[in-house]
Amino acid sequence: MKSLVLSALATSFLMMSCAKNNEMPTQPEPETNQMLEEPKPADPAQNTATEEASSPEAKGLALIKGTDCLSCHQTDQKLIGPSYHDVAAKYSEADADMLAQKIIDGGKGNWGDIPMTPHAGLSKENAKLMVKYILSLKK
Repeated sequence: MKSLVLSALATSFLMMSCAKNNEMPTQPEPETNQMLEEPKPADPAQNTATEEASSPEAKGLALIKGTDCLSCHQTDQKLIGPSYHDVAAKYSEADADMLAQKIIDGGKGNWGDIPMTPHAGLSKENAKLMVKYILSLKK
């Protein structure tokens, strides 16, 4: 009995799917009926925002946000480690390579007894971008 019902349902479905439906008119693709719009000139403010987002400092900030740095450092006040403003005040661009290596290797003693954890998986280039952001905070 079940096989007879299933067979009837399958046959009905097959007939419906194969039958032509003349009641539904076909609609042309929207692209063929509409004229393509000319691209609008870019908004200069958006270009500036895009350029800023792709700046080395913006990339450095994005890297900082993607790591555990903010669990010990804040921009303007000491947390566990020094604030980024304090680091920027103490160091200059000449120290960028040393600071990038310090981020990778970790360290202890420059800001107290609590060690900074190493970030061995971080590339030197990315560490330098992070340092570039931090040093950009110099007042």
